[in-house]
Amino acid sequence: MSSATASTNNNFTPKEMMKQAEKYAVGKASKPTRTTIALAITAGVFIGLAFVFYITVTTGNGGVSWGLNRFYGGLAFSLGLILVVICGGELFTSTVLSSIARANNHISSGRMLGTWAKVYFGNFLGAMLLLLLVSMASLYQLDGGQWGLNALNIAQHKLHHQPLEAFSLGVLCNLLVCLAIWMTFCTENMMTKMVIMILPVAMFVSTGFEHSVANMFMVPLGITIQNFAPESFWLNLGVLPEQYNDLTIQNFIFANLIPVTLGNIVGGGVLVGLSYWAIFSSPKEQHATATIITPDFSNTHTLNMEHTMLNEKQFVNDHMRPATITLLPGMPVAQAIDILMSEDLTGAPVLTTDQRLVGFFSIHDALVDLWCNDYMPDAESKVQDLMKHEIQTVSPDNSILEIAEYMSIDKNILYPVSDGGIATRFTSLSLNERARAMVINRPHCFPVVKDEQLVGIITRKEIVSALRPVYGNIVSVTEVANTDPKAVSDIA
Repeated sequence: MSSATASTNNNFTPKEMMKQAEKYAVGKASKPTRTTIALAITAGVFIGLAFVFYITVTTGNGGVSWGLNRFYGGLAFSLGLILVVICGGELFTSTVLSSIARANNHISSGRMLGTWAKVYFGNFLGAMLLLLLVSMASLYQLDGGQWGLNALNIAQHKLHHQPLEAFSLGVLCNLLVCLAIWMTFCTENMMTKMVIMILPVAMFVSTGFEHSVANMFMVPLGITIQNFAPESFWLNLGVLPEQYNDLTIQNFIFANLIPVTLGNIVGGGVLVGLSYWAIFSSPKEQHATATIITPDFSNTHTLNMEHTMLNEKQFVNDHMRPATITLLPGMPVAQAIDILMSEDLTGAPVLTTDQRLVGFFSIHDALVDLWCNDYMPDAESKVQDLMKHEIQTVSPDNSILEIAEYMSIDKNILYPVSDGGIATRFTSLSLNERARAMVINRPHCFPVVKDEQLVGIITRKEIVSALRPVYGNIVSVTEVANTDPKAVSDIA
């Protein structure tokens, strides 16, 4: 299948990066709740580990200039975002890019905000988990307690911004974080992704911009040290714990976390996500909510048959049926399911009131949504919340044989070889046995599109109906008895 966006060297233009960002944004809101929270916990731990690295690198560097010391710390902190991207994680500051999916009407406002809330909660749990481990390990005692003193000073500094300052620092921070994520859309190479994320992260950290998830770990770490460090810790440093009495949960929430979080939303969701969406989406594209993918039939087997039943009427145009049943994006899911059940269909195209194809909704989408919500779905769910936005379509001029092969055969599975022609899997099964045992994930129903307009539907039923004549006619037992009584006893 053609990806339409990938080039031969796996690099992408800015316009193609926007398409990657749209897929990224939809993916943020498409995961099951349990998966989202679990990955968010992981990301919270990763960002906390990055701050542990930052504190370690910047502790005891009295002979290094202020700027270089913070730059070294910023380089160390970039490990956090690298871990999130490479190892997998849901980070609130990058999840706000799902604003693109909302702008494209791929998801509802409720689903977007719900995703943000789940990721934010999971990030906080991850930060608290790492805080517990760091506290139990007494890392604040490192370098004679200088590590802990550094952590206290960093945490205290974060609580002394004015609300507008904290908000602005949050905007600047997530502007850079989301730009770092955005740059990863230009390539599929993991090493390249790692390298291009380092400098944006190093800049926001070294300059003192504010990251809400990092602060979920950093400030509570300072509060924990201030409240639970033993007396020997303070005596060894010659510092009084009362100097850090302003490290309280109330100050953390109202003086830092709330304004910084709001700033992060604006910096990433608006200045990066919606800005690029507005730049690269024309008015027509801003309302077109579907990505049309045309299956690649170039590698299908070309048959040279003299059988007239295959030579005549082999095209989609001759066998497709009218798309009389379509759904609306804003239609309640319950109503859409009722329509599909009443028409004995497994899915249907989704059209806007001006007849633009914007998605495909199926019973499978509803079943997945039920599982994701523990079989307690949102009663307000609309078709546009669940439908597939990437639609595989065919042309009326496509061959029935091409589509039949595409539906049932995957050459990459049938012939398991690398790009260099080296076999990647060995088997004793014959070609036909491999084909019969093959399980592939391909649509059973294709919208038929001509000149960007939906003109029909073709399913497996129509494909099989078109090819049924190759099996010949079934001769009834009565007909056989009239012509050859002995053959009837053979059949029996």
